[in-house]
Amino acid sequence: MNNRPRNTVPPPQPAPPARGGRPRRALLRAAGLISTALALLGILLPVLPTTPFLLLAAWCFARSSPRLYAWLHENRLFGSYLRRYRSGEGLPLPVKVTTISLLWLTLGASAAWAWPERPWLAAALTLVGAAVTIHITRIRTRA
Repeated sequence: MNNRPRNTVPPPQPAPPARGGRPRRALLRAAGLISTALALLGILLPVLPTTPFLLLAAWCFARSSPRLYAWLHENRLFGSYLRRYRSGEGLPLPVKVTTISLLWLTLGASAAWAWPERPWLAAALTLVGAAVTIHITRIRTRA
């Protein structure tokens, strides 16, 4: 029995299994599971991005485990997020504004804390914030 709602699009087909046999597939599965855990943390922590970790997890699972790939795309927490991102539906404007605001609030506080003793860390945080801001603003805005 399929638990997927009737009105959803099935997940895209995974890539063929990775070359290198069982050890490589095990490493890709482990990387996918770690990326999924980081994506889950990214939902809760504004400093940690969700999307790159979800996309990395999908890539790893596509090459190592069709079962985990399907699970990720059909998961009630991540499935709709991945489908909307992959279909290019975009983000609502309030979500973009909130995300960018929280990103800079937390990165700004962290950079201010790091500045006196670790200016390189403050610079790195600023670069990460700029890259994430550019990425978010380039995503289509939906109504």
